[in-house]
Amino acid sequence: MTTPAANGPATVPASRWRAGGAPAGPWIRTALVLTVLGLTTHVLGILTRGLSEHRVPWGNMYEFVTAITCAAVIGFLLMCVRFRIYSVGLFVLAPVVLALGLCATVLYTAAGPLVPALHSYWIWIHVTAMTLAIGSFVVAAVLNVLYLVADRYTRRGTATADTGFGAILHRLPAVDALDRLSYRTVIFGFPIWTFGIIAGAIWADEAWGRYWGWDPKETWAFITWVVYAGFLHARAT
Repeated sequence: MTTPAANGPATVPASRWRAGGAPAGPWIRTALVLTVLGLTTHVLGILTRGLSEHRVPWGNMYEFVTAITCAAVIGFLLMCVRFRIYSVGLFVLAPVVLALGLCATVLYTAAGPLVPALHSYWIWIHVTAMTLAIGSFVVAAVLNVLYLVADRYTRRGTATADTGFGAILHRLPAVDALDRLSYRTVIFGFPIWTFGIIAGAIWADEAWGRYWGWDPKETWAFITWVVYAGFLHARAT
């Protein structure tokens, strides 16, 4: 039951928020079918790019971001199967579509061979690990932003179930469910990110004769690791 406000529509109490998403109605099923079709063409695009280059298709930033967005959509669909968080789809796919638009306009690189330093089997291991980790971090970031916004509106009691932003919040999973899902997603991605950093250091030693050189990518990978380690520690304690 909702409690009527003094001079306005009913607010959305925390008890009304579902632990999972609403059942998949016709619009949701249509959206899922379109998402799966988009993902299928996405995967085919990555595969055909690799076949045309006769190599693993993530040798530059264009290919890397394309793979990350693909991993993010796969992760979201798997979570939909497990937790039915269909209402989160708009917020996950928005940055994915934006990133793909940047890929097609700003980051696009014509197909070509790898630079000599990248000719190693470590590109399969290191870049694949980083791609999966970042894809999961994208989903976790969206869930965390939704949690912060929903928690703020719930505490203020200004969101209404009938109109405006409250109608959107009412369709989302419960605030505590968003928190748990984001935490689990980061837990999944963090060990993969850790392994990717270690694999990258080994690859750097093979290619350049040193494990760590403090170049921008290495430095920011380590900073990212520290931030997520701090988040997991704070969340657990």
